[in-house]
Amino acid sequence: FRRRCFRWPMSQLRWTTERMDQLENAARKGLRVALSRRGTEYIVVALRVTTVGRDEALIGRLPMTGEDLTFRLEDIDSFQVIE
Repeated sequence: FRRRCFRWPMSQLRWTTERMDQLENAARKGLRVALSRRGTEYIVVALRVTTVGRDEALIGRLPMTGEDLTFRLEDIDSFQVIE
């Protein structure tokens, strides 16, 4: 019996310093961010950029429910700050 491990492909988004600055600025100002992860689109209020284990992550709040979600940056396919 061999165990199979499925891993999602790495994000195609390159995290340049400019993109990181946009994300960190959105978190400082509490702006909304539209992002796509694994084919699902989210619009969240950016709370902070932090580390979770060894990975950097965006913590965002869903405006409709108030639920906080964690998005590992390597899982984000695309994002746009909504001002």
